[in-house]
Amino acid sequence: MTAGRNWTGSRGRLQGGAAGASQNLPPLSPTFGFVVTFHTARAPDIQPRSATMLLLHRAVVLRLQQACRLKSVSSRIYIQACSTNDSFRPQYPSLTFSGDNSSTRGWKVMGTLLGVGAVLAYQDHRCRAAQESTRIYTKEEVSSHTSPETGIWVTLGSEVFDVTEFVDLHPGGPSKLMLAAGGPLEPFWALYAVHNQSHVRELLAQYKIGELNPEDKVAPTVETSDPYADDPIRHPALKVNSQRPFNAEPPPELLTENYITPNPIFFTRNHLPVPNLDPDTYRLHIVGAPGGQSLSLSLDDLHNFPKYEITVTLQCAGNRRSEMTQVKEVKGLEWRTGAISTARWAGARLCDVLAQAGHQLCETEAHVCFEGLDSDPTGTAYGASIPLARAMDPEAEVLLAYEMNGQPLPRDHGFPVRVVVPGVVGARHVKWLGRVSVQPEESYSHWQRRDYKGFSPSVDWDTVDFDSAPSIQELPVQSAITEPRDGETVESGEVTIKGYAWSGGGRAVIRVDVSLDGGLTWQVAKLDEEEQRPRKAWAWRLWQLQAPVPAGQKELNIVCKAVDDGYNVQPDTVAPIWNLRGVLSNAWHRVHVFVAP
Repeated sequence: MTAGRNWTGSRGRLQGGAAGASQNLPPLSPTFGFVVTFHTARAPDIQPRSATMLLLHRAVVLRLQQACRLKSVSSRIYIQACSTNDSFRPQYPSLTFSGDNSSTRGWKVMGTLLGVGAVLAYQDHRCRAAQESTRIYTKEEVSSHTSPETGIWVTLGSEVFDVTEFVDLHPGGPSKLMLAAGGPLEPFWALYAVHNQSHVRELLAQYKIGELNPEDKVAPTVETSDPYADDPIRHPALKVNSQRPFNAEPPPELLTENYITPNPIFFTRNHLPVPNLDPDTYRLHIVGAPGGQSLSLSLDDLHNFPKYEITVTLQCAGNRRSEMTQVKEVKGLEWRTGAISTARWAGARLCDVLAQAGHQLCETEAHVCFEGLDSDPTGTAYGASIPLARAMDPEAEVLLAYEMNGQPLPRDHGFPVRVVVPGVVGARHVKWLGRVSVQPEESYSHWQRRDYKGFSPSVDWDTVDFDSAPSIQELPVQSAITEPRDGETVESGEVTIKGYAWSGGGRAVIRVDVSLDGGLTWQVAKLDEEEQRPRKAWAWRLWQLQAPVPAGQKELNIVCKAVDDGYNVQPDTVAPIWNLRGVLSNAWHRVHVFVAP
């Protein structure tokens, strides 16, 4: 063996043994001494060539020591190498290789060693970087951030987010996001499944500030079991817009098959899980007037009031929202033309029940507030209100309904009792009714104060002021084509066009105009013969038109528009009535069809 050199790293120094020289090298850990001895045996059949000395960076050595827990080097590695300088013969901890390929094999071992070291060093770098960039917070720290003054923090899994700047931008309203302030999002994301989408998580990620302490993770204090597990079974014909909560509409071709919409395909608009209420223990609480008597009414008690039956069309404020989305993105369910249906409702008049509790019309403004028995995990119930003047007017025919089309209300439609407010937007027809009170102001429910309002097309989510607009009550005149469908192919010769028309506030539809050429020329459709009482036209008019297809025409651009008895007419395009919530969408309805050759 030739003379070699010992490289001994101890407290930051490598010492050379052969030449008696020492070199200052990057210091090693002060708590770690490491010796690597290289011994080179030169094989006579290998010609001299250049060699490059590879020095291990201290991080590599550190990671090797940490990973392998090396206390000492017990084996020696012999790696045959060639050098042009015979006096420079590094001596290594040796493992002897024999044979003509010992040099090559030795370098492979060294390469493997260095590769492993490099990987470990890189991992060490990533761990250190992660530790330096990620703050760790305790659950107690998070729970103390529940207001704009302290900052509003929430958690999702093990991550912590500061959503202070996002609260006012939350599409569901600030109050909903504040329910989770200082705690986990999971209970509320389980309730509003729309959050479980990639773009929502990407948005949330922008507000991440750290991680929960691994030793401090506990299960959310609010029950996270599936709140929708007990929802009723639905008709498969319904076109589902969201499963949780369930929202669906009938297909257009079924919607106008009958004047009265069958219960199973009546459009469904739920904001929360469907409660499963026991009719035997159900009680409706009516808060009495000052000096009056509060009531706790069972179903039998309601049946003791005079029973009234009326035919009423319900329409969601977001009906035909999908057409607004084509102009510009809006926030809300993508309702097509089916968020409207008609039923025969039966129950007690609200004015009779309020009178028994001592309420009467007053000179000052007042509102009747309704609370449902559907609620989120915190107990927040769906709520809405209507003016007291409407509630107390016998001519307004507001019902506490317990029957729908001659049957007990289906669960999806409010069993055992719901409010039916003829001529008014569906959002005020509170289902699963639990409490009624008269207040000097309208309901403080999110759905009354921070939703179901219309705004100018110029208003966006950065400038919207919900307090500046009144809550929607009566809806504008509306019509839509249900047959033929958009994109359908119709026979040449004659085409049959069907649809519905309706107007809010009891205003009767007096005419429906239909065009086959995009509005250049018009024909008057035939209205059904259902009775429309003056100022009490609570239900829709179905209509149809049989018209010849112009000869040689390959396509038809069919349009409809309705006129009510106040001579209100639908606007021709969507853009001027666009609003950020996509409500009150009542422009001319259009379908484009092809003509069979």
